[in-house]
Amino acid sequence: MYSASVPVLKQLLGSLAEILAKTEAHAGEHKIDPDAYLQARLFPDMFPLLRQVQIACDFAKGISARLADVEVPVYDDSERSFAELQALIAKTLDFVGSLEPALFEGAQDREIVLRPGTPKERRFGGADYL
Repeated sequence: MYSASVPVLKQLLGSLAEILAKTEAHAGEHKIDPDAYLQARLFPDMFPLLRQVQIACDFAKGISARLADVEVPVYDDSERSFAELQALIAKTLDFVGSLEPALFEGAQDREIVLRPGTPKERRFGGADYL
């Protein structure tokens, strides 16, 4: 379960950091207000890019923590700039990278209980959750 999750999450977060760096550079080269990108939405009912990055980090830390059976770290999601988003990604990468493979032993059968914003519970075995 470690091999199927942690390296993938690290690669995805690393790619996201690279995309943000290229986006920030593009904004600077073309004298575009960075907030134009950070607040951009692909569709009107979607969250802006800034929130999408926060959610990607939430998923990465949540998935890895639940599978490793450790507490999910809580971040305040107060980022407002490219630099702050890069720091969030780095902090998330540090957390995910700190989880030892031994913590994931038996994770495929571990019960994962989610409460997605409601009193309702969703229960999964670790393999199905991942």
